Parts: sequence; C-alpha cells; structure tokens
Amino acid sequence: MHLEGSCQCGAVHFSLESDSPYPFMHCHCSICRKTGGGGGYAINLGGDAATLRVRGKKYVGFFHAVMREPGKRPTRSKAFRHFCTQCGSPLWLWDPRWPELVHPNASAIDTALPKPPEVVEAALDFAAPWVDVPRGRAHQHARTWPHESLREWHERHGLLS
Repeated sequence: MHLEGSCQCGAVHFSLESDSPYPFMHCHCSICRKTGGGGGYAINLGGDAATLRVRGKKYVGFFHAVMREPGKRPTRSKAFRHFCTQCGSPLWLWDPRWPELVHPNASAIDTALPKPPEVVEAALDFAAPWVDVPRGRAHQHARTWPHESLREWHERHGLLS
C-alpha cells in the first residue's frame, strides 16, 4: 500500500510503500508516552525503507531514546526516531539492525489507513496509571511486548499486502 505522510506544520512530507499498513498496536511504554504526548502510544506501521521519499529533509531531526528498565542501567536505543524540527511531530523510526525496514508513526500518515480487526495494547506494565486502557474482544493485552511481530500479526490476519 502506498502511504503519504506529513508533520503538523507541513514542513515535512514523506511517502513509502507498506506491506503491513494496519495500525494494530498501541504501545504504552514511557518512551511513546513522553514523545507522543498525553497518554501516548506510538502506532508504528511497517514499511520498505528503500521506498522512503522525503520532501523537507532539512526539517527532519532524529534522536535515540533512553531506555529505562527497572533493575537495569539506562541505555540509548540504536533506533533513530525522526521528527519535524519545526513542530516536533513524530514521523518515523528507523533501526540499523533492520535496515530494510522503516516504521512510520500512524499519526503522521495522511493516507486513510485500514481499521485493524483487533488491537494489541502493549507495554501495559509501563502505562501511566491514569490511562484508560481499552478492553474487550478486539483488544489483546500484553504486559510487555507482544509475542508476534508486526509482520506475523498481519500474516495471521491475512492482511499482508
């Protein structure tokens, strides 16, 4: 599926091809909460890094999130979290460990995304206590990270394009 995206102020526009465009997971970790705002959760989609095209590159910045886990020393993530330097909108994540993939934030996508048949509420051990986590048959709960990858979830549902 061809995806078009942009930041809130319009300084950055991007496009890419995605074989896994369903926004299936809500991540409740502190990184997503603090970089996404509010109760947070980034919803990252899967995309082909070779197809990523960016207009307004001079307005794209990146950072490496600090990962803090109980009982462990803080470490910097290897992933590059890209954002607009003008308005702060999160745009996409790219990780050199999987260079062929790029993960655009669903919130930055302007193309109408398909509604997932179920949603994984992930990293609930890290959710803010005031966040109302959705429940019901269409919401699977994972205390940390789901056992399925983004690709495996799409395959299980027959949604890989």
